[in-house]
Amino acid sequence: MKKLIIACAALMALSVPAAFAASEHGGHGGGHSAAAHEEVLDGVKATFNVMSMKEHLKTMKMELPKGMKETHHISVEFTDVKSGKPLTEGEVAIKVLAPDKSEQTKNMTAMQGHFGADFEMPKKGRYGVMSKFKLSNGKVRQAKFWYQVK
Repeated sequence: MKKLIIACAALMALSVPAAFAASEHGGHGGGHSAAAHEEVLDGVKATFNVMSMKEHLKTMKMELPKGMKETHHISVEFTDVKSGKPLTEGEVAIKVLAPDKSEQTKNMTAMQGHFGADFEMPKKGRYGVMSKFKLSNGKVRQAKFWYQVK
């Protein structure tokens, strides 16, 4: 697991300029829970959602704790295109590149049918989101998109 994550992080760091040159998708800002990006990769549909932490915690009937640094929750659901069944086991790493070129890389946690992690995206602007994942069949896939915080 550690080797995969280290390899993912290294690959993501090296591919930042190419990733964003090839991907010009827009996102929704602030508190929308509509899909920020959808893509089919080798028979797997990846659906990414980005929502404010306030909205994310509200869905769980929780309030935003004072002093919480993370401003957004990013989640991804994987679906087998042929069967329509959710794919809920695997390893997912995600990297967020801020408008000021700072980076955050995290392993996403499996939770209730999707994978998720919390990130600091406090400033308005365009954030690059890169994900690399290895699901139960062992094949490594990656997706990348832009997300606009308004």
